[in-house]
Amino acid sequence: MKTTLGRRAFVKTGACGFAGLATGTLLNFAATPLAAVAQQPSSQQGKTMTKEWQDTLTPEQIIALAKAGNQRFVKGERIERDYQQDVQATKNAQHPAAIILSCIDSRAPAEIIFDAGIGNIFNARVAGNFVDLDIAGSMEYACKVAGSKLVLVLGHTNCGAIKGAIDKVQLGNLTQLLEKLRPAVDALRDFPGEHNSHNKAFVDAVATKNVQLTLENIRHISPILNKMEQDKQIMMAGAMYNVGTGQVEFLS
Repeated sequence: MKTTLGRRAFVKTGACGFAGLATGTLLNFAATPLAAVAQQPSSQQGKTMTKEWQDTLTPEQIIALAKAGNQRFVKGERIERDYQQDVQATKNAQHPAAIILSCIDSRAPAEIIFDAGIGNIFNARVAGNFVDLDIAGSMEYACKVAGSKLVLVLGHTNCGAIKGAIDKVQLGNLTQLLEKLRPAVDALRDFPGEHNSHNKAFVDAVATKNVQLTLENIRHISPILNKMEQDKQIMMAGAMYNVGTGQVEFLS
């Protein structure tokens, strides 16, 4: 079943899923309790983010919209949208509600797992979803210039980059990349069981720790984003995507 939402519902409510964030329509869920989002019908199709919608949202509402969008994805109840209409609506400007730093893994496309359309989220991707100066600069553009209010670091289960870092794989330029993930491995020296890529629990624990360390690194290397967070202009959050279930779990 495909669900559609109306723009007014979103503007009035603001408590329901970030899914709305990514799709623009998802935003329309803001007025409804999260549990009721999937049952909320509307005569409108998915919409792209506008400056008005972006200004209306709080970071907390964007996270709620993200959760609702992921619920729709898991249940197969995606919002109907016209991508060609999205293209036309965003050809002169964009106003994404969030920037998501995620892994390049083909099983974890942010726009799909959050049921998002064109123009609703920035998505920076690199193997192992770590941050460097270039990615931090992209985040600063997203938040300080384009008005995004959420920085979300999204890791995932069964991550190949994390496995490579654990096993100290060496392969061309990948060797240097994987070294940037080693701090998360080293931080879990007391984790029970074997510390290799065959220990699924260890792999996923390292991936989760990597998300947490990446958030710390963003605050450290970007005074701009750090101050925006302190001033409550933006929120930074971490989450893990389960490649086996499609579910996103936000970290506390």
